[in-house]
Amino acid sequence: MSSGAAALEALRAVARDPRSHIEAWRSIHPDRKVLGVLPMNFPRELAHAAGVMAVIVPDDQEPVTEGRAFLPEFYCGYTRNLADQAATGRFDQYDALFVADHCIQLLGSADVVRALEPTRPVFLGQLISSMSDPWAGRKTTEMMVTLRTEVETFAGAAIDDDVLAASIRSFNRDRDLMRQIFDARTAGDTAFSPVELQDIVASAQIMDPDEHHDLLAQVVADRAPRTRDGRIRVHLSGHLCHAPRRELLEVIEEVGAVIVDDDLWTGRRYLQTGMDESLAPMDALAQWYGGRNTALPCPTRVQHDVDWDAWLLDAVRRSGAEAVVHLMPKFCEPHMLYYPELRSALDEAGVPQLLIETEHEGIPLESFRTRLEALIERTHRNRPAYA
Repeated sequence: MSSGAAALEALRAVARDPRSHIEAWRSIHPDRKVLGVLPMNFPRELAHAAGVMAVIVPDDQEPVTEGRAFLPEFYCGYTRNLADQAATGRFDQYDALFVADHCIQLLGSADVVRALEPTRPVFLGQLISSMSDPWAGRKTTEMMVTLRTEVETFAGAAIDDDVLAASIRSFNRDRDLMRQIFDARTAGDTAFSPVELQDIVASAQIMDPDEHHDLLAQVVADRAPRTRDGRIRVHLSGHLCHAPRRELLEVIEEVGAVIVDDDLWTGRRYLQTGMDESLAPMDALAQWYGGRNTALPCPTRVQHDVDWDAWLLDAVRRSGAEAVVHLMPKFCEPHMLYYPELRSALDEAGVPQLLIETEHEGIPLESFRTRLEALIERTHRNRPAYA
């Protein structure tokens, strides 16, 4: 096995078994803490600078059992899985839980952790969601200061500005390398499969950024570009907070499509925005939060001059995507509320599209395959015929 293949296998192992990676980290750093954070906007740089391992809590593949008693069935599968992790002791690897967003369902899952494990610190520092108001920048800066104070209290150590600047550089470097791979895919390179890309991003959401970057650099050095073939080009959209099942990504390519871009949380949404290293560290954090919604709009934010549907149309044009597949977790309110605008904008632009509702417990893959084959056939008809 080449060094690049071994490095990719190491990233894949972390993405698919984060618990083992966290336990291994604890054995090396017995005096340091592990912080679980919920997506999507908590700045892990703060925790990293405080010497804390900050893990974006993934859902796992375990079926929801005891967690059903703590959240209604109409909460999304991710939040019900989080409740189940807390109810069955699978949350024990985290010393605390931090939330920086306002999704009602995420807050519900955090409340379950708080109720079941009252000694485990749970902190909500809600970042402002109204991005166009004149006070948005000031309120964001204030909340970043609050988050810093809470992280320092949790870690038992003050965060040095120089150390925070170094953490920002580390995360930027890792995001930059991942963004190069995604941009190459948009430009026509298919060297990485969609499952490989998801494993790369999912592992980045768990690992130390320097460790992740070093492994990823080996992967990139070992992988030659591969030119895109004539399959139908598809953009994947949705899944704001957690990863879609890998089987779904595989089926899309099995039926004759090639994924050329996405706005998934375990994809471009996570890595699209870097922090400005020329600014003072706390200013960089605040500007990063505001810039994320411009670089890739999120339906949980309100900003008058940016829209997810406009961004999606531009992304389709940039990559040459011929169809869009929406992956919507069942009961995801932000996506459900915004989907009509996405559908309308794509219809007006003549872009074929397909909505797939996903569930934590899985979906019937063969049904999905049939619907996707119909989309591919319909998209083929849009291609120009050559005499």
